[in-house]
Amino acid sequence: MKRAPREALPRQGVVLPETPVEKRELAALAEDIQELRGRPLRLRLRNFSPTAAGYMGALGGPLPYMLRLRGIAEQTADHERRLRLAWHELALNTSEQDAFATAWTATVGTWSFDKVNEVIERHNRYYPVESGLPMDPATRNYALLGGQDYRCAPLDPAWALERFPVSRELALRQSL
Repeated sequence: MKRAPREALPRQGVVLPETPVEKRELAALAEDIQELRGRPLRLRLRNFSPTAAGYMGALGGPLPYMLRLRGIAEQTADHERRLRLAWHELALNTSEQDAFATAWTATVGTWSFDKVNEVIERHNRYYPVESGLPMDPATRNYALLGGQDYRCAPLDPAWALERFPVSRELALRQSL
């Protein structure tokens, strides 16, 4: 045990005389109290309530739902980039619209969105609890975010065909 704590043990409960520094601090405090006496104190309104989750989130960096949303955005952008490359390459390698339509529909039909859809499914399941999303008592469902549902739509061939339609001319016109 170090010296200072060891010496403090027998003096527990004993009032020590005030040091000159403590006397100056007490005098300054008394002066401040005299100045404030009779005047109302300024209200410090706080529009938040600190919670344990808030403190933990501040210490631990981005919350899991934030990381998932970022991952979804990155994986979606990667799928769009790869689909765009395949769309242009197929348009350059085919000479007829019918052959392009058949090949592009088959390519999109076999495209695997499993990884991103797994992350989307986890996001849709856990987001309301992790973000503290309030319930709407009228619908008995989670409240909307900015008027929209919090759930992300899974990626599928219809999503890909919406962004990259079955049009050889359009694929050739759009530059990489």
